[in-house]
Amino acid sequence: MSADTLTPREVQLRFPGPDRDLAGALTVPEGDGPLPAAVLVSGSGPLDRNSNAPRMPIDSTRQLAHALARAGIASLRYDKRGVGESRLLRDGTTEGRNGWKRAGLFDNADDTAAAFSALATRPEADPGRMFLVGHSEGALLVAHTAARLLAGQPGPRPAGVVLLAGSAQRGDAVLRWQAAVIAPTLPAPVRALLRLLRVDLVAKVSRNHDKVRATTTDVARMGGVAVNATWFREYLDHDPRPDLSRLDLPVLAITGSKDLQVDPADLPAIAAAVPGPVETWCAPDVSHLLRTQPGPPSVRAYKQEVRRPVEPAVLDRVTRWLTAQAAGDADPTAVDSPAR
Repeated sequence: MSADTLTPREVQLRFPGPDRDLAGALTVPEGDGPLPAAVLVSGSGPLDRNSNAPRMPIDSTRQLAHALARAGIASLRYDKRGVGESRLLRDGTTEGRNGWKRAGLFDNADDTAAAFSALATRPEADPGRMFLVGHSEGALLVAHTAARLLAGQPGPRPAGVVLLAGSAQRGDAVLRWQAAVIAPTLPAPVRALLRLLRVDLVAKVSRNHDKVRATTTDVARMGGVAVNATWFREYLDHDPRPDLSRLDLPVLAITGSKDLQVDPADLPAIAAAVPGPVETWCAPDVSHLLRTQPGPPSVRAYKQEVRRPVEPAVLDRVTRWLTAQAAGDADPTAVDSPAR
């Protein structure tokens, strides 16, 4: 059996979060510690430690953890608050399956900081070579966490940050952009119906933003569906650029050229905002799910995409960058690959 097919050792653990203990997996490479290590943070929604949702097994953090382990880097990934084994409350009761909807964006950031602190206490991890890696919402969370730690918040300091499909715009602008680029990819009958009904998707999204901002509860009903209202209120008004401007440390930012949820053109904005050395890469033909997507970009392809592994070139780029940073071999000059 080759090294690439070996399953690395995983330690199941719980660590203290702000309102409960969070559950996760520490993936440990062969060899003696302490080792370079990273916290891996998933995107938005009810994602578990592997980035899997009930009907969308994305599996990106598990695949990344195993790729890092083969390169000698330990990692911690965790079930988000209210998901999987992180539904167990400190009073011994188990939260309902929709408990994740009560968590706001900054609650999730607090959990990321808790995971980073927990990793620093593990004998397998070298506190001087610890990194934060986030995908989609996770990219916002790791940028926010790193910015707070670098600004003097108590806790270990990250040695670098990886932003996978990270944005450089306010949340409301991101969602309007999504509506604009996804509309032309909808099936022809749907597009025809929208034209017939004179529905402007971008304007409709903006009206929904106003409705969410008018809510005051953690969970609210919108169009008959219960939504995570606190999260949306915080996300809509969150601008990641102030956090990015505080990242005086090495940063790797990767977005796929076929990403329909985060604008690949944000990569130069990330590079401009970050004061530390930055490497950016617009991964050719890669979607938001970090898979290569043949043909025109479309969110309808997601269910087929998740049946394939994460694009090896993405895993390789992240692994090589973290390995170089941990070894002190990184080029101090920013290497900037513009979006295409």
